[in-house]
Amino acid sequence: MKKFLSIMTLITLSLILAACGSSEQEASGDGSKEITIGYFPNINHVAGMVAEEQDLYSETLPDGTKVNYKYFPDGSAFMTAVETGEVQGGLVGPGPAMNHFTSGAKINVVAAGSTGGTVIMARKGANIETPEDLKGKTFISPRVGCTHDVQFETMMMEEYDITSDRIDGTMKHVTGKPATYHSMFNAGNVDAATVPEPWASVIEAQGSGEVLVDTPEVAYGETLPAAVFVTSQDLVKNNPDMVQSIVDAHKKATEFIKDNPEEAKTIAIDKIKEITDQELSKSVIDNAWERIDFTYDIDGNTLQDFANSSYELEFLKKKPDLEGLVDTSFIK
Repeated sequence: MKKFLSIMTLITLSLILAACGSSEQEASGDGSKEITIGYFPNINHVAGMVAEEQDLYSETLPDGTKVNYKYFPDGSAFMTAVETGEVQGGLVGPGPAMNHFTSGAKINVVAAGSTGGTVIMARKGANIETPEDLKGKTFISPRVGCTHDVQFETMMMEEYDITSDRIDGTMKHVTGKPATYHSMFNAGNVDAATVPEPWASVIEAQGSGEVLVDTPEVAYGETLPAAVFVTSQDLVKNNPDMVQSIVDAHKKATEFIKDNPEEAKTIAIDKIKEITDQELSKSVIDNAWERIDFTYDIDGNTLQDFANSSYELEFLKKKPDLEGLVDTSFIK
């Protein structure tokens, strides 16, 4: 009897230990139970809005995964969030992604978000009829060295031999949130802006400014990814299944936009209002939509050319080598 009880005790302990081991595995995991996705309230980031509103990440991530969303005003804040693990992935302009990568950030671009959408606007009454008139004028961009800034300054340097005061040129450069550009035009605080959509269309609709250079004529206007999907190299290395699930949801969102443009526009209008407290009209969104192509395909060579331009404008101290930045394995 004593021998029988000993055997039963061992079996019971084994079952308890096995159960504890199983529970511990589920509980520890690697962060896959909760993730955060980031993006900006711009039309180039509609895939982020659609994925959130259609709950697409829940369709591709393991059951029970909680998905949070965080909205960013500029690329620098987003990239810091990726590097610190505050967000696991999301959309950002290629400029911040490239700048942080060349500064040592361990990140990967795993997909594109869209192309196009950068417009150069001139304030009405600023006496700007052509880009040559920008000498001595003040222009605004979201950040120093951001995607739209590099596109604008590349065009001005290469085609008009005009540079900003940052590199001893004649144009004064200031920064600010694109959603405020219309009011800044009205107040006469700036003369021109390099603007992501839909904020160029807002300025057009409100009548505070006019298109000086449209998307196809801006440097890299229709070829450069205006938004790229970024994650950390640590996540790619240690949890490729999660990255694949995230990218699969992003691809679903992009395909939804192409198949259901009117529904995607409604989502964009509602989401931008929620984030910025500004309600954009359908006509504004229609106008902005014409300047953008939504795609998840990405060409690393275009990013390298763009990075070279950023170096020539002295946004980067060293000539950039983007080898290892783009990983297209998740979109194939």
